[in-house]
Amino acid sequence: MSKSATIRARVEPDLKAEVEGIFKTLGITATEAITLFYNMVKLKKGIPFDIKIPNEETQKVIQDSRKGINVTTHSNLDDYFKKIKTEMNA
Repeated sequence: MSKSATIRARVEPDLKAEVEGIFKTLGITATEAITLFYNMVKLKKGIPFDIKIPNEETQKVIQDSRKGINVTTHSNLDDYFKKIKTEMNA
């Protein structure tokens, strides 16, 4: 079947660049990714993944983390594991 239909969508430039970098790593084009998505929608007869509204607790955690509340950062993975190990032994 000939590909002749066109899809136009506007997305944020940073999102587009990041996602197209992922597609490049996967070895596919944006067109191939969109075609894959459309085929999965057709196969599943709907969106091929769960779309859920987070509960109140999850929404609060998301809002807090965006504000930097109760967020712990580590300079690297080794520091993170050391902290966990220390907390487990306490």
